[in-house]
Amino acid sequence: MTSFTKLVLTRRALCVKAFAFAIALLPAITHAQTLTPAQLKSLRVRANQALFIDSPLPPLTAHTFATLPVNANLRIEHVTFATQFGVRVPAIVYVPMHPHGKVPAIVVVNGHGGDKSSWYAVYTGLLYATAGAVVVTYDPIGEFERSVTRASEAGEHDKPIPGLTHPERVGGLMIEDVQQAVRYAVSRPEVDTTRIAVLGYSMGSFHTILATALAGPQLPKIRAVVLSGGGNLDGANQYWDQGRTLNCQAGPYRALDFFPGGGDARGPILYALRARSGPTLVLNGTEDSLITRFNELEPFFVDLRNRIATITGSRTNLPETVWYNNVGHRPSFMTRAAAIWLDTQLHFPNWTIAQIEAFPTVRSADWVTQTGVRISKGYIVEQKEGGILALDLHLPGLSREQLTAVPLDLWEKDSTLYTLPGWIPHALAAESTASSSVQSKHP
Repeated sequence: MTSFTKLVLTRRALCVKAFAFAIALLPAITHAQTLTPAQLKSLRVRANQALFIDSPLPPLTAHTFATLPVNANLRIEHVTFATQFGVRVPAIVYVPMHPHGKVPAIVVVNGHGGDKSSWYAVYTGLLYATAGAVVVTYDPIGEFERSVTRASEAGEHDKPIPGLTHPERVGGLMIEDVQQAVRYAVSRPEVDTTRIAVLGYSMGSFHTILATALAGPQLPKIRAVVLSGGGNLDGANQYWDQGRTLNCQAGPYRALDFFPGGGDARGPILYALRARSGPTLVLNGTEDSLITRFNELEPFFVDLRNRIATITGSRTNLPETVWYNNVGHRPSFMTRAAAIWLDTQLHFPNWTIAQIEAFPTVRSADWVTQTGVRISKGYIVEQKEGGILALDLHLPGLSREQLTAVPLDLWEKDSTLYTLPGWIPHALAAESTASSSVQSKHP
């Protein structure tokens, strides 16, 4: 039995009592039906069309503005790459200074209020670049360099867009951003295209599972997916269908109601599509009231696994779960459990399992306080992000200036290259056409 398995079993044992009450409270489930590979492929194509995701995806036309050393082991690169309608995505890429042969790559997908300056994106980039991987972090639309105010926690993508009759287009853009970030990662010459991972937190967990499930032939098989503060793709009129997040979550999820079995079948089918490429790990807290209001604890995932297996006819690559007892909403990418699991999938050049097991840890609140790296309002508390025990390799902080990808004078010269106002006119124009494709609109 591996140390990771022991940890998972320990976590589950701690939570048995918390899970038991949830069994009786699970929502009514529609029985899954077996789908052939051809049927799943057809659903993937139709889902991409429903979310207005480009097919084919646009050329990356990546550009590097600067390279800065962080320490003797790693550097960061200031990069942009293209997404829908020629909009540019500002990114910070963490790169090992002395890569050992071909190396794995990781893409980090932020939650609400997050961007590449968020402490967890910075820490994850520093940590896994030290392990020997290339790590891509970027700004979601409407945040930091993709905000008209250049603010973090701006939430611009949540605001209604007058004239846009399909708000799921915004979510489709954000899902396409994930796919373009993966394509950028594998375009780098030092990256091993068979060792790719995507890590998504909260809203980012939703975009990550959709982006990896709906990945077409332009993307490699994504070896590993980690979802934290999410992964509980539930049924009709439940968490991912509701709330103020119409553009980025509820709209896109509702747009997939055409799946066989309706709204209750979306989660199992998306996971069945994801299982084609590799395994998924879900890291959640038992007291995460933001996403577990429907009691979606371990019994929910037991049922979900069974429904996925019915669809695929296989129990390969079913989502694994680790539960943190008495813990709320968190991105747990930098914990020992996450690092061990990722190493088993990606085989970090600079680490062994024994080393990971021996690393000390640091409370994220302490690291944030020491370095001044940004944490979202209200999240430094112990039960949320502040209480995460991150692997401690004495990582330095990075300033907001260091985490700015595009030189300010160039950004100010034409901010619409990066921001929501640059995307909206193209989306509105596409609304007035009969075609669902936006590919022809790219410059």
